[in-house]
Amino acid sequence: MADAKAAAIDDEAEIEEGAEGEEAAAGGKKKFKLPSMKMLIIIGGALLVVVGGGAGAYFFLFSHGHEAKSETPAVKPMVFVDLPEVLVNLSNPSADRSQYLKIKIVLELADQKMVEQITPVMPRIMDAFQTYLRELRPSDLDGSAGLYRLKEELTRRINSTISPSHVNAVLFKEIVVQ
Repeated sequence: MADAKAAAIDDEAEIEEGAEGEEAAAGGKKKFKLPSMKMLIIIGGALLVVVGGGAGAYFFLFSHGHEAKSETPAVKPMVFVDLPEVLVNLSNPSADRSQYLKIKIVLELADQKMVEQITPVMPRIMDAFQTYLRELRPSDLDGSAGLYRLKEELTRRINSTISPSHVNAVLFKEIVVQ
């Protein structure tokens, strides 16, 4: 039995030596390891940035330039029409003296055909302006916000008068409040 134990121990020793020999032989050759999940994510992100940047540069440099050249419309010159000077007294019931508003207006039109449409209705336009301006108080014209509101209201009134046509803008040449 002692011989059997000794034989078993010898067999185990031979097996261990064989395993060590295989490891030593394998140690000479490098084993291929799969990259970790973090490394795969980093590599994938870097590839995505490089490919996305290249595609974006291509579209920006080559595609964008062709669209801009083909979409430039011909610029039409604007037409400006001077309206007669308007002088009105402002509504101010608490003041003991009257205040006046003197205003020179220019209309900005899209084309010359609009002048022909506006000329016949000029008395209506001037009436709409006079009616609105007489109801203003001096405080309504304070600051740039007051002038902006005045400009927008005059534009709205003239566009309702000449509908379906419309003016692009009402421009002030002169505004005097006395």
